[in-house]
Amino acid sequence: MLVELGHLFLAAAFAVSLLQAFLPTFGVLREKRLFMQLAVPLAYITFILLLLSFLVIVYAYIVSDFSVLNVVENSHSEKPMLYKIVGVWGNHEGSMLLWVLFLAFFSILISLFSRQLPEQFKALVLSCQSWIISAFLLFILFMSNPFRRVNSPVLQGNDLNPVLQDISLVIHPPLLYLGYVGFSVCFSFAIATLIIGYVDKVWAYWVRPWILLAWIFLTVGIMVGSYWAYYELGWGGYWFWDPVENVSLIPWLSGTALLHSVIVFEKRNLLKSWTLFLAILTFSLSLMGTFLVRSGILMSVHSFVVDPARGKAILAILFFFTGGALLLFAIRMPILKTGIFFHPISREGFIILNNLFLTTATATVLIGTLYPYFFEVLIGQKISVGAVFFNLTFGPLMIILLLFVPFGPMIAWKHGDFFAVFERLCCVFALACVACFITFYVDSLRDIFAALGVGLAVFVFLGGLADLWCKSGYHKVPFLVRAKKFFRLPLSVFGAALAHMGLGVTLFGIICVATFGQERILIMQIGDTVTIAGKTICFDEVRNIAGSNYSAMQFNFKIYEKKNLISNMIASKRFYSSQNISTTEVGIQSHGFSQFYIAPGRINDQGLFVHIWWKPYVICIWFGAFMMAVGGGFSLLSRWVRVSWLRWITFGVKHIVKGSR
Repeated sequence: MLVELGHLFLAAAFAVSLLQAFLPTFGVLREKRLFMQLAVPLAYITFILLLLSFLVIVYAYIVSDFSVLNVVENSHSEKPMLYKIVGVWGNHEGSMLLWVLFLAFFSILISLFSRQLPEQFKALVLSCQSWIISAFLLFILFMSNPFRRVNSPVLQGNDLNPVLQDISLVIHPPLLYLGYVGFSVCFSFAIATLIIGYVDKVWAYWVRPWILLAWIFLTVGIMVGSYWAYYELGWGGYWFWDPVENVSLIPWLSGTALLHSVIVFEKRNLLKSWTLFLAILTFSLSLMGTFLVRSGILMSVHSFVVDPARGKAILAILFFFTGGALLLFAIRMPILKTGIFFHPISREGFIILNNLFLTTATATVLIGTLYPYFFEVLIGQKISVGAVFFNLTFGPLMIILLLFVPFGPMIAWKHGDFFAVFERLCCVFALACVACFITFYVDSLRDIFAALGVGLAVFVFLGGLADLWCKSGYHKVPFLVRAKKFFRLPLSVFGAALAHMGLGVTLFGIICVATFGQERILIMQIGDTVTIAGKTICFDEVRNIAGSNYSAMQFNFKIYEKKNLISNMIASKRFYSSQNISTTEVGIQSHGFSQFYIAPGRINDQGLFVHIWWKPYVICIWFGAFMMAVGGGFSLLSRWVRVSWLRWITFGVKHIVKGSR
């Protein structure tokens, strides 16, 4: 009965979302305020109904209700409770329900945090959001119903793929969905302003926080997914240029371009048409990723079960919204002309250059991802586009872009002085050259490209610090004055600097792992040792253990430095009897920002096949991404936190002094 109630909530949410799609739009077109005011309460009702529906399916997983087909296919009574809940979005039907729940959640956020929006505009934004919700609810109800009953009684479930039974899967898919769905708000803002037929820089002020929020979620989602692939799949890498990895990177690149172009729109009232186009494009690319993952076109460990019919339905949704948005964009093009010119050596000029490289990189990854599919359709032969293609095409674009990153925030709006900025960056450039020379002479291989890469990473990182230094007036005014000015800098300035510094940290990690990493493949018996990166690794023992829903053979390793034990490592081979599947659990031991990584292979009379890596500064890859996300968070907070840091510090000091008296 409860399951039927969940389905009823889902159907009711569809009906209410249709009302929300039509009535506010009707109110705007006929100038009837009563209908426009319905947008907010209907958004709340839709969200509540979807939340109740989602909680019903979660409850079905918790109690192992094997009368529900979705639970049978993705759960097991012996599975740990956390992974039972994760199983809700570890499949196609559940993930689509979570997707549409997040869409409704963003409608609530718009209602709460966009009260300053004109009533007419807000009604159109919420109405556009509801059109998207209605389309996906229709798809769920008829093609992806998570509440379908089984035809005959089932005593036990099939269980979730063991690879997906991991703590990272608790947050990785939801974070990605929040990023994808977050860009729907930018899309809705663009459609609303195109319908009204008027756009100015106030629109950019309204939409920029939503771009930041979506970008932050997508950044963290990609970061967590990369780390999951690194430690769970056992191949020793963090990015494989897998097609499904790529379809998350594509909207991130486009969203990064949008994040920068909207700044130009807000500050200089330039790039109107380009910013609106990027808002439409970024969400369209998110929808495209949803289609590719669920259609079976791109095969990956991340993909869902192949169903061409579902893929066609999502493709129809993609064409409807993208095609309709681009048609409206083309009709409204005359109102988007600015007629304002700018000097190429200016901040807006550098941001346009940034957008040129980011959109080219987006197109490069998109073409490399989709080309094998189109080649197979047209020619009938299967080909693959691998890491070599992406490294040789995407890599150079990013290198050139990173060279300009330190200059962008320091150059003036309207008309800048490039040589004055370069003069400010002279010390940074000199330190980057020193890092380059040190790397070249320390590296036994004398790899000039690795040395240049480290130099570029240092240049980008220190460029962010130099930006804060110069904006604080550290090179002009006394210490107390510059300290006061430093703490009064807007949070957005700290956010931009931190995000750019994060790029440098990530690049440093990538260069170090690719160039200075070490690798050993060998057969080891208990007591055998191997030396790697100046450390001795000893294969200590083998133990058989039993988990909650698996059995495992556990391999213990000890790491010595100059005969002193410094750490232990544990790797294992797990067997899940419910699905007759074996998985590899790698052993990872961190030493600062570097890691030892052991992946056990098969075991026989000769011993254990072992793959060992030394990955110097590999943690910098994810730490840099985390810095980018935190930088985005600072920029987002700057909209609400207008009190300077100095004021908070002064307030605290006054209370401390008062208390001491």
